[in-house]
Amino acid sequence: MRAIFDAELTQLGDDLVDLASRVERAVTDAGVALMTADLALAESVIQADLAIDAIERDLDDRSVLLLAQQQPVATDLRVVVSALRLSASLERMGDLARHVAQVARGRYPLPAVPTELQSTFAEMHDAAVRVARRVTTLLRDRDLSVAEAIQQDDDLLDALHEDTFAAMLGGAWDGSPQQTIDVTLLGRYYERFGDHGVSVARRVVYLVTGVFGEESTPQQVP
Repeated sequence: MRAIFDAELTQLGDDLVDLASRVERAVTDAGVALMTADLALAESVIQADLAIDAIERDLDDRSVLLLAQQQPVATDLRVVVSALRLSASLERMGDLARHVAQVARGRYPLPAVPTELQSTFAEMHDAAVRVARRVTTLLRDRDLSVAEAIQQDDDLLDALHEDTFAAMLGGAWDGSPQQTIDVTLLGRYYERFGDHGVSVARRVVYLVTGVFGEESTPQQVP
C-alpha cells in the first residue's frame, strides 16, 4: 500500500512539472503573438489552455482522493496540500497567458502594443518567460536558489508595470482609448503572472523546508 501511495505522490510531482512546462510554452507563444500580431499563434495559446485546465482539474481530483483515502500526515500531507495549491497557481498563470493571447487576437491584424511601449512589453515578455522557465525548473529539481531568481524577475515585472502607467499618464501619450485599455490590461496580466510565479516558488520552498515565508495571495484577474 505504501509503495502505491509513494507512486501516486511521484506522479503528482511529475504532472505538476508537465503543467508548468505547458504554462511556459503558453506565455512564450502568447508574448510572441502579441508582439508580432500572429493570429494563428494566439489561437493556439487559447486552445492549449483547455488542456492546462483539464490537467489542473485532474490533479485536484487525485489530490482530494489521496486525502480522503490515505489520510496522510506530516510530510505526506504537506506534499498533497501543496500539490493542490501549486496546480491552482499554475492554472491561473495559464489563464493569464491566454488573456494576453486574446488581446493579440482581438487587435489582429494590427499589433496590440503601441510603438512607444513595444520595448517595455518585450522586456515584460522576457521576464515572464524566465519566471515560467524557472518555475518549471524549481518544480523539477527543487533547487531553492531558483526561487530567489523568480522573485527578482517578479520585481522587474512590477517595475515595468509601473513604467506602463508612467507612459500613459505622461503628457506625450496619444494612444486611443482602446490602446489605453489594452496596455492597462496587458500590464496587469504580466504583473500578476509574476506574482503567481512567486506564489509557486514560496510553496515549493515550504514543501522542501517546511518553513513558509510571507505569502502573497494572488488576486483574481478577469
